[in-house]
Amino acid sequence: MRVGLANRIVATALTLACAAIAAGQADDAGAGFLQRQRTIDEQLRKERLDLAPVSTAMDFQWGGWFEYYLFHFDDGVQSSRKVQRPGLALWTRMTFDDGAHEIFARVRLRYTHFKAGDEIRDQRDWWGPNFDRAWYRIDVGRALRLTQPSDPYQLQARIGRQSVLFGTGYALDLPLDAVVIEGRLHDFRLLGLLGKTFSSQPNIDRSEPVNSHMHRHLFGVQLSYEGWQRHQPFVYGFWNDDKTDERPKTWNQNYGYDTFYLGLGARGELLRNLTYWTEAVYESGRSHGQGDFLRRIPVKAYAWDVGLEYLFDLPMRPRVSAEYMFASGDGDRVLSPTNAEGGHVLDCKDTSFVGFGYRETGIAAALLPSNLHVWRAGASLAPLEKYWLFKDFEIGTNWFLYHKNKSSGAVSDFTADRGAGYVGWEMDYFLNWRLASDVSWTTRWGVFFPGDAYRDRSTRHFIFTGLTWSF
Repeated sequence: MRVGLANRIVATALTLACAAIAAGQADDAGAGFLQRQRTIDEQLRKERLDLAPVSTAMDFQWGGWFEYYLFHFDDGVQSSRKVQRPGLALWTRMTFDDGAHEIFARVRLRYTHFKAGDEIRDQRDWWGPNFDRAWYRIDVGRALRLTQPSDPYQLQARIGRQSVLFGTGYALDLPLDAVVIEGRLHDFRLLGLLGKTFSSQPNIDRSEPVNSHMHRHLFGVQLSYEGWQRHQPFVYGFWNDDKTDERPKTWNQNYGYDTFYLGLGARGELLRNLTYWTEAVYESGRSHGQGDFLRRIPVKAYAWDVGLEYLFDLPMRPRVSAEYMFASGDGDRVLSPTNAEGGHVLDCKDTSFVGFGYRETGIAAALLPSNLHVWRAGASLAPLEKYWLFKDFEIGTNWFLYHKNKSSGAVSDFTADRGAGYVGWEMDYFLNWRLASDVSWTTRWGVFFPGDAYRDRSTRHFIFTGLTWSF
Protein backbone atom coordinates (compact mmCIF):
# COMPACT_ATOMS: atom_id res chain seq x y z
CA MET A 1 0.00 0.00 0.00
CA ARG A 2 1.44 3.38 -0.98
CA VAL A 3 1.29 5.99 1.74
CA GLY A 4 2.34 9.65 1.56
CA LEU A 5 5.32 11.20 3.30
CA ALA A 6 5.27 13.95 5.91
CA ASN A 7 6.74 17.30 4.95
CA ARG A 8 9.38 17.84 7.53
CA ILE A 9 12.72 16.14 7.75
CA VAL A 10 15.37 17.67 9.89
CA ALA A 11 18.92 16.46 10.68
CA THR A 12 20.81 14.77 13.63
CA ALA A 13 23.68 15.56 15.82
CA LEU A 14 25.46 14.28 18.94
CA THR A 15 28.74 16.14 19.74
CA LEU A 16 30.36 14.94 22.95
CA ALA A 17 33.47 15.29 25.00
CA CYS A 18 36.60 13.55 26.33
CA ALA A 19 39.30 15.76 24.85
CA ALA A 20 41.97 14.31 27.09
CA ILE A 21 42.91 11.43 24.77
CA ALA A 22 43.43 11.62 21.02
CA ALA A 23 41.18 8.62 20.42
CA GLY A 24 38.64 10.19 22.75
CA GLN A 25 38.65 13.36 20.67
CA ALA A 26 37.87 11.29 17.56
CA ASP A 27 34.98 9.70 19.45
CA ASP A 28 33.64 13.12 20.41
CA ALA A 29 33.86 14.31 16.82
CA GLY A 30 31.98 11.15 15.87
CA ALA A 31 29.42 11.86 18.58
CA GLY A 32 28.66 15.16 16.87
CA PHE A 33 27.87 13.39 13.63
CA LEU A 34 25.74 10.83 15.49
CA GLN A 35 23.73 13.62 17.12
CA ARG A 36 23.15 15.28 13.76
CA GLN A 37 21.89 11.94 12.39
CA ARG A 38 19.58 11.73 15.44
CA THR A 39 18.14 15.14 14.52
CA ILE A 40 17.46 13.90 11.00
CA ASP A 41 15.89 10.69 12.29
CA GLU A 42 13.65 12.53 14.75
CA GLN A 43 12.14 14.51 11.88
CA LEU A 44 11.98 11.39 9.73
CA ARG A 45 9.97 9.72 12.47
CA LYS A 46 6.94 11.75 11.37
CA GLU A 47 7.58 10.56 7.84
CA ARG A 48 7.78 6.96 8.99
CA LEU A 49 4.45 7.28 10.78
CA ASP A 50 2.92 8.47 7.50
CA LEU A 51 4.53 5.55 5.70
CA ALA A 52 3.00 3.17 8.20
CA PRO A 53 0.38 4.95 10.32
CA VAL A 54 -0.24 3.09 13.53
CA SER A 55 -3.89 4.09 13.61
CA THR A 56 -4.66 2.36 10.30
CA ALA A 57 -6.44 -0.95 10.84
CA MET A 58 -5.90 -3.36 7.95
CA ASP A 59 -5.42 -7.07 7.72
CA PHE A 60 -2.10 -6.63 5.96
CA GLN A 61 0.08 -3.72 4.89
CA TRP A 62 3.58 -3.40 3.57
CA GLY A 63 5.81 -0.72 2.11
CA GLY A 64 9.12 1.01 2.44
CA TRP A 65 11.22 3.92 1.35
CA PHE A 66 14.58 4.70 -0.19
CA GLU A 67 16.51 7.81 0.87
CA TYR A 68 19.69 9.46 -0.31
CA TYR A 69 21.36 12.32 1.58
CA LEU A 70 24.48 14.42 1.14
CA PHE A 71 26.22 16.21 4.03
CA HIS A 72 28.90 18.89 4.07
CA PHE A 73 29.98 20.29 7.43
CA ASP A 74 32.66 21.78 9.70
CA ASP A 75 32.69 20.17 13.15
CA GLY A 76 35.45 22.24 14.73
CA VAL A 77 38.00 19.46 14.28
CA GLN A 78 38.15 19.49 10.49
CA SER A 79 36.95 22.46 8.45
CA SER A 80 35.30 20.38 5.74
CA ARG A 81 33.80 16.90 5.79
CA LYS A 82 31.68 15.43 3.02
CA VAL A 83 29.43 12.42 3.52
CA GLN A 84 26.95 10.44 1.41
CA ARG A 85 24.27 8.39 3.17
CA PRO A 86 21.87 6.21 1.18
CA GLY A 87 19.37 4.11 3.08
CA LEU A 88 16.57 1.59 2.59
CA ALA A 89 13.65 0.62 4.84
CA LEU A 90 11.02 -2.13 4.45
CA TRP A 91 8.07 -2.54 6.79
CA THR A 92 5.03 -4.76 7.20
CA ARG A 93 2.01 -4.78 9.51
CA MET A 94 -0.64 -7.37 10.25
CA THR A 95 -3.80 -6.87 12.31
CA PHE A 96 -6.34 -9.55 13.05
CA ASP A 97 -9.18 -10.54 15.34
CA ASP A 98 -10.91 -7.16 14.88
CA GLY A 99 -7.78 -5.23 15.84
CA ALA A 100 -7.19 -7.13 19.07
CA HIS A 101 -3.76 -8.20 17.83
CA GLU A 102 -1.20 -6.30 15.79
CA ILE A 103 2.29 -7.19 14.56
CA PHE A 104 4.66 -4.60 13.09
CA ALA A 105 8.22 -5.02 11.81
CA ARG A 106 10.61 -2.68 10.04
CA VAL A 107 14.06 -3.48 8.67
CA ARG A 108 16.53 -0.72 7.85
CA LEU A 109 19.82 -0.68 5.96
CA ARG A 110 22.09 2.36 5.83
CA TYR A 111 25.45 3.04 4.22
CA THR A 112 27.71 5.94 5.24
CA HIS A 113 30.53 6.98 2.90
CA PHE A 114 32.96 9.78 3.78
CA LYS A 115 35.10 11.48 1.19
CA ALA A 116 38.67 10.15 1.50
CA GLY A 117 40.43 12.02 4.29
CA ASP A 118 37.17 13.33 5.81
CA GLU A 119 36.28 10.24 7.86
CA ILE A 120 35.93 10.41 11.65
CA ARG A 121 36.71 6.72 12.13
CA ASP A 122 35.88 4.59 9.09
CA GLN A 123 35.60 5.93 5.55
CA ARG A 124 32.81 3.44 4.76
CA ASP A 125 30.34 1.95 7.19
CA TRP A 126 27.32 -0.33 6.79
CA TRP A 127 24.59 -0.22 9.42
CA GLY A 128 22.17 -3.12 9.17
CA PRO A 129 20.12 -4.70 7.91
CA ASN A 130 18.59 -4.46 11.38
CA PHE A 131 15.12 -4.56 12.83
CA ASP A 132 14.88 -0.99 14.11
CA ARG A 133 11.23 -1.65 15.08
CA ALA A 134 9.58 -5.03 15.70
CA TRP A 135 6.72 -5.45 18.13
CA TYR A 136 3.49 -7.25 18.97
CA ARG A 137 0.50 -5.44 20.49
CA ILE A 138 -2.51 -6.97 22.20
CA ASP A 139 -5.69 -5.20 23.25
CA VAL A 140 -6.56 -7.40 26.22
CA GLY A 141 -10.19 -6.37 26.43
CA ARG A 142 -10.90 -6.96 22.75
CA ALA A 143 -9.02 -10.25 22.77
CA LEU A 144 -11.14 -11.51 25.67
CA ARG A 145 -14.27 -9.80 24.30
CA LEU A 146 -14.71 -8.04 27.64
CA THR A 147 -14.63 -4.40 26.51
CA GLN A 148 -15.40 -2.17 23.57
CA PRO A 149 -13.48 0.95 22.46
CA SER A 150 -16.05 3.18 24.18
CA ASP A 151 -15.67 1.52 27.58
CA PRO A 152 -14.09 3.66 30.35
CA TYR A 153 -11.40 1.06 31.10
CA GLN A 154 -8.97 -0.42 28.61
CA LEU A 155 -5.74 -2.39 28.80
CA GLN A 156 -3.12 -2.88 26.09
CA ALA A 157 0.39 -4.29 26.01
CA ARG A 158 3.11 -3.82 23.39
CA ILE A 159 6.13 -6.14 23.43
CA GLY A 160 9.30 -5.76 21.35
CA ARG A 161 11.55 -3.09 19.86
CA GLN A 162 9.65 0.18 19.91
CA SER A 163 9.88 3.92 20.49
CA VAL A 164 9.36 4.89 24.13
CA LEU A 165 8.55 8.46 25.14
CA PHE A 166 7.69 9.84 28.55
CA GLY A 167 6.20 13.32 28.86
CA THR A 168 7.30 15.48 25.95
CA GLY A 169 10.50 13.48 25.55
CA TYR A 170 12.91 15.82 27.34
CA ALA A 171 14.25 13.11 29.68
CA LEU A 172 13.24 9.91 27.86
CA ASP A 173 12.78 9.45 24.12
CA LEU A 174 14.51 6.27 22.97
CA PRO A 175 13.95 3.09 20.97
CA LEU A 176 14.04 0.20 23.44
CA ASP A 177 13.48 -3.54 23.61
CA ALA A 178 10.59 -3.22 26.01
CA VAL A 179 7.28 -4.25 27.44
CA VAL A 180 4.98 -1.23 27.59
CA ILE A 181 1.62 -1.66 29.32
CA GLU A 182 -1.03 1.00 28.85
CA GLY A 183 -4.13 1.16 31.02
CA ARG A 184 -6.99 3.64 30.85
CA LEU A 185 -9.63 4.33 33.46
CA HIS A 186 -12.07 7.06 32.55
CA ASP A 187 -9.85 10.11 31.86
CA PHE A 188 -6.66 8.74 33.40
CA ARG A 189 -3.98 7.03 31.34
CA LEU A 190 -1.25 4.93 33.00
CA LEU A 191 1.91 3.71 31.23
CA GLY A 192 4.23 1.09 32.66
CA LEU A 193 7.71 0.42 31.21
CA LEU A 194 10.11 -2.52 31.50
CA GLY A 195 12.84 -2.15 28.90
CA LYS A 196 16.49 -2.21 27.94
CA THR A 197 18.66 -0.55 25.35
CA PHE A 198 20.16 -2.59 22.52
CA SER A 199 23.89 -2.88 21.93
CA SER A 200 24.06 -1.01 18.60
CA GLN A 201 22.97 2.21 20.32
CA PRO A 202 25.80 4.69 21.07
CA ASN A 203 26.21 5.31 24.78
CA ILE A 204 25.51 8.62 26.49
CA ASP A 205 29.00 8.20 28.02
CA ARG A 206 31.50 8.62 25.16
CA SER A 207 34.48 7.36 27.19
CA GLU A 208 36.57 5.04 25.04
CA PRO A 209 35.75 1.63 26.65
CA VAL A 210 31.96 2.18 26.69
CA ASN A 211 31.25 4.64 23.87
CA SER A 212 30.34 2.22 21.08
CA HIS A 213 27.61 0.29 22.89
CA MET A 214 25.05 0.71 25.62
CA HIS A 215 23.44 -1.78 27.98
CA ARG A 216 20.97 -0.17 30.35
CA HIS A 217 17.77 -1.36 31.95
CA LEU A 218 15.02 1.26 32.17
CA PHE A 219 11.77 0.86 34.05
CA GLY A 220 9.19 3.38 35.14
CA VAL A 221 5.62 4.61 35.16
CA GLN A 222 3.75 7.64 33.83
CA LEU A 223 0.30 8.97 34.75
CA SER A 224 -1.51 11.52 32.58
CA TYR A 225 -4.95 13.10 32.74
CA GLU A 226 -6.93 13.51 29.50
CA GLY A 227 -10.22 14.80 30.81
CA TRP A 228 -9.64 18.43 29.87
CA GLN A 229 -10.27 19.46 26.32
CA ARG A 230 -7.26 21.77 25.95
CA HIS A 231 -4.71 20.55 28.49
CA GLN A 232 -3.03 17.25 29.23
CA PRO A 233 -0.93 17.22 32.42
CA PHE A 234 1.41 14.32 33.22
CA VAL A 235 3.79 13.06 35.88
CA TYR A 236 6.32 10.24 35.59
CA GLY A 237 9.25 8.52 37.23
CA PHE A 238 11.78 6.13 35.72
CA TRP A 239 15.02 4.42 36.71
CA ASN A 240 18.18 3.86 34.65
CA ASP A 241 20.23 0.84 35.76
CA ASP A 242 23.60 0.91 33.95
CA LYS A 243 24.87 -2.56 32.92
CA THR A 244 27.29 -1.39 30.21
CA ASP A 245 30.57 -3.34 30.28
CA GLU A 246 34.03 -1.95 29.55
CA ARG A 247 35.74 -3.06 26.34
CA PRO A 248 38.59 -3.46 27.27
CA LYS A 249 38.53 -3.39 31.06
CA THR A 250 40.05 -0.36 32.77
CA TRP A 251 41.54 -1.11 36.21
CA ASN A 252 41.53 2.47 37.53
CA GLN A 253 38.22 3.76 36.17
CA ASN A 254 34.59 2.67 36.43
CA TYR A 255 31.76 4.04 34.30
CA GLY A 256 28.47 3.13 35.98
CA TYR A 257 25.80 5.85 35.84
CA ASP A 258 22.67 4.80 37.72
CA THR A 259 19.97 7.45 37.95
CA PHE A 260 16.33 8.18 38.73
CA TYR A 261 14.23 10.82 36.96
CA LEU A 262 11.06 12.47 38.28
CA GLY A 263 9.25 14.65 35.76
CA LEU A 264 6.03 16.61 35.44
CA GLY A 265 4.55 18.91 32.86
CA ALA A 266 1.73 19.44 30.41
CA ARG A 267 0.93 20.01 26.76
CA GLY A 268 -2.10 21.57 25.16
CA GLU A 269 -3.66 24.72 23.74
CA LEU A 270 -3.75 28.09 25.51
CA LEU A 271 -5.80 29.85 22.83
CA ARG A 272 -7.10 28.90 19.42
CA ASN A 273 -4.05 27.96 17.28
CA LEU A 274 -1.66 28.66 20.19
CA THR A 275 -0.20 25.39 21.49
CA TYR A 276 2.26 24.92 24.34
CA TRP A 277 4.41 22.29 25.98
CA THR A 278 6.32 22.30 29.25
CA GLU A 279 8.30 19.75 31.24
CA ALA A 280 10.47 19.88 34.39
CA VAL A 281 12.77 17.04 35.46
CA TYR A 282 14.65 16.24 38.66
CA GLU A 283 17.52 13.73 38.44
CA SER A 284 19.18 11.83 41.29
CA GLY A 285 21.43 8.78 41.52
CA ARG A 286 25.12 7.80 41.58
CA SER A 287 27.94 8.37 39.09
CA HIS A 288 31.68 7.80 38.65
CA GLY A 289 33.97 10.76 38.02
CA GLN A 290 37.46 11.01 36.58
CA GLY A 291 39.68 8.29 38.10
CA ASP A 292 36.89 6.81 40.28
CA PHE A 293 36.82 3.03 40.54
CA LEU A 294 36.11 2.38 44.25
CA ARG A 295 33.51 5.03 45.07
CA ARG A 296 30.62 6.85 43.48
CA ILE A 297 29.30 10.35 44.04
CA PRO A 298 25.64 11.42 44.34
CA VAL A 299 23.88 12.96 41.34
CA LYS A 300 21.57 15.93 41.98
CA ALA A 301 20.56 17.64 38.74
CA TYR A 302 17.55 19.23 37.11
CA ALA A 303 16.27 20.47 33.76
CA TRP A 304 13.21 22.04 32.17
CA ASP A 305 11.79 23.01 28.81
CA VAL A 306 8.92 25.29 27.78
CA GLY A 307 7.69 26.17 24.30
CA LEU A 308 4.93 27.93 22.35
CA GLU A 309 3.80 27.64 18.74
CA TYR A 310 1.22 29.75 16.90
CA LEU A 311 -0.36 28.99 13.52
CA PHE A 312 -1.87 32.01 11.78
CA ASP A 313 -5.18 31.70 9.91
CA LEU A 314 -3.69 33.42 6.86
CA PRO A 315 -2.66 32.49 3.33
CA MET A 316 0.71 30.71 3.11
CA ARG A 317 0.07 29.13 6.57
CA PRO A 318 2.66 31.16 8.55
CA ARG A 319 3.80 29.58 11.81
CA VAL A 320 5.99 30.99 14.60
CA SER A 321 7.44 29.27 17.66
CA ALA A 322 9.63 29.99 20.68
CA GLU A 323 11.29 27.66 23.17
CA TYR A 324 13.54 27.83 26.22
CA MET A 325 15.58 24.79 27.29
CA PHE A 326 17.66 24.44 30.44
CA ALA A 327 19.82 21.62 31.80
CA SER A 328 21.96 22.08 34.92
CA GLY A 329 25.73 21.77 34.81
CA ASP A 330 28.66 21.10 37.10
CA GLY A 331 31.61 23.48 37.37
CA ASP A 332 33.88 20.54 38.32
CA ARG A 333 33.24 18.80 34.99
CA VAL A 334 35.87 20.71 33.05
CA LEU A 335 36.25 18.31 30.09
CA SER A 336 32.87 16.62 29.67
CA PRO A 337 29.32 17.11 31.02
CA THR A 338 28.38 13.46 30.39
CA ASN A 339 31.49 11.21 30.48
CA ALA A 340 33.21 9.44 33.35
CA GLU A 341 36.64 10.00 31.79
CA GLY A 342 37.29 13.73 31.84
CA GLY A 343 34.19 14.18 33.97
CA HIS A 344 33.66 15.07 37.63
CA VAL A 345 36.98 15.64 39.44
CA LEU A 346 36.02 16.44 43.06
CA ASP A 347 34.46 14.30 45.80
CA CYS A 348 31.14 16.12 45.97
CA LYS A 349 27.76 15.90 44.29
CA ASP A 350 27.48 15.77 40.50
CA THR A 351 25.01 18.44 39.31
CA SER A 352 25.33 17.85 35.56
CA PHE A 353 22.03 16.77 33.98
CA VAL A 354 22.32 13.74 31.70
CA GLY A 355 19.08 12.49 30.16
CA PHE A 356 17.88 10.00 27.56
CA GLY A 357 15.60 12.38 25.69
CA TYR A 358 15.86 14.57 22.64
CA ARG A 359 15.54 18.22 21.71
CA GLU A 360 16.73 19.95 18.58
CA THR A 361 19.50 22.37 19.55
CA GLY A 362 20.79 23.40 16.11
CA ILE A 363 22.28 21.31 13.36
CA ALA A 364 25.70 22.98 13.22
CA ALA A 365 26.38 23.40 16.97
CA ALA A 366 24.64 20.10 17.80
CA LEU A 367 24.94 20.54 21.57
CA LEU A 368 23.43 18.17 24.09
CA PRO A 369 21.14 19.71 26.75
CA SER A 370 23.62 19.54 29.61
CA ASN A 371 25.17 22.55 31.42
CA LEU A 372 23.28 24.70 28.97
CA HIS A 373 20.66 27.40 28.48
CA VAL A 374 19.16 27.36 24.97
CA TRP A 375 16.78 29.95 23.56
CA ARG A 376 15.14 29.15 20.20
CA ALA A 377 12.90 31.20 17.90
CA GLY A 378 11.48 29.81 14.66
CA ALA A 379 9.14 30.57 11.78
CA SER A 380 7.92 28.83 8.63
CA LEU A 381 5.43 29.34 5.78
CA ALA A 382 4.25 27.87 2.48
CA PRO A 383 4.86 30.79 0.06
CA LEU A 384 3.61 29.06 -3.11
CA GLU A 385 0.63 27.12 -1.82
CA LYS A 386 -1.74 28.50 -4.47
CA TYR A 387 0.21 26.61 -7.14
CA TRP A 388 -0.65 22.93 -7.27
CA LEU A 389 2.93 21.75 -7.78
CA PHE A 390 4.12 23.74 -4.75
CA LYS A 391 1.19 23.27 -2.37
CA ASP A 392 3.45 21.16 -0.12
CA PHE A 393 6.48 23.44 -0.42
CA GLU A 394 7.64 24.92 2.91
CA ILE A 395 10.51 27.17 3.94
CA GLY A 396 11.51 28.17 7.46
CA THR A 397 14.17 29.16 9.93
CA ASN A 398 15.25 28.51 13.53
CA TRP A 399 17.61 30.74 15.52
CA PHE A 400 19.42 29.56 18.66
CA LEU A 401 21.30 31.30 21.49
CA TYR A 402 23.50 29.27 23.88
CA HIS A 403 24.94 30.02 27.31
CA LYS A 404 26.42 27.73 29.97
CA ASN A 405 24.79 27.15 33.33
CA LYS A 406 28.25 26.84 34.97
CA SER A 407 30.86 28.91 33.14
CA SER A 408 33.80 26.79 34.33
CA GLY A 409 32.09 23.53 33.31
CA ALA A 410 32.17 21.79 29.95
CA VAL A 411 29.50 21.48 27.28
CA SER A 412 29.17 18.48 25.00
CA ASP A 413 31.42 20.01 22.31
CA PHE A 414 34.98 19.38 23.54
CA THR A 415 36.33 22.15 21.28
CA ALA A 416 34.62 24.64 23.62
CA ASP A 417 37.86 24.71 25.60
CA ARG A 418 37.61 27.93 27.60
CA GLY A 419 35.98 28.57 30.96
CA ALA A 420 33.60 31.25 29.69
CA GLY A 421 29.81 31.30 29.81
CA TYR A 422 28.83 32.58 26.35
CA VAL A 423 28.77 29.60 23.96
CA GLY A 424 27.51 31.31 20.81
CA TRP A 425 24.50 31.47 18.50
CA GLU A 426 23.23 29.70 15.38
CA MET A 427 20.86 30.32 12.50
CA ASP A 428 19.29 27.43 10.57
CA TYR A 429 17.25 27.53 7.36
CA PHE A 430 15.25 24.67 5.89
CA LEU A 431 13.28 23.82 2.78
CA ASN A 432 10.85 20.87 2.54
CA TRP A 433 9.03 19.99 -0.65
CA ARG A 434 6.80 17.02 -1.38
CA LEU A 435 7.09 16.84 -5.14
CA ALA A 436 4.61 13.96 -5.40
CA SER A 437 2.70 11.70 -3.05
CA ASP A 438 5.70 9.37 -2.85
CA VAL A 439 8.69 11.70 -3.42
CA SER A 440 9.97 14.44 -1.12
CA TRP A 441 13.05 16.63 -1.05
CA THR A 442 14.60 18.46 1.87
CA THR A 443 17.52 20.83 2.36
CA ARG A 444 18.85 22.36 5.56
CA TRP A 445 21.69 24.79 6.17
CA GLY A 446 22.97 25.79 9.60
CA VAL A 447 25.64 28.30 10.62
CA PHE A 448 27.10 28.35 14.14
CA PHE A 449 28.97 31.41 15.45
CA PRO A 450 31.12 30.31 18.45
CA GLY A 451 31.33 32.58 21.47
CA ASP A 452 33.80 33.20 24.30
CA ALA A 453 33.77 29.53 25.33
CA TYR A 454 35.81 28.70 22.19
CA ARG A 455 39.46 29.45 21.58
CA ASP A 456 38.84 28.93 17.86
CA ARG A 457 35.89 31.17 16.98
CA SER A 458 35.76 30.33 13.28
CA THR A 459 32.24 30.10 11.87
CA ARG A 460 30.99 26.53 11.37
CA HIS A 461 28.61 25.40 8.63
CA PHE A 462 26.46 22.30 8.24
CA ILE A 463 24.39 21.61 5.13
CA PHE A 464 22.54 18.55 3.97
CA THR A 465 20.15 17.77 1.17
CA GLY A 466 18.40 14.64 0.04
CA LEU A 467 15.48 12.82 -1.55
CA THR A 468 13.12 10.20 -0.15
CA TRP A 469 11.02 7.91 -2.34
CA SER A 470 8.33 5.76 -0.71
CA PHE A 471 6.57 2.73 -2.10
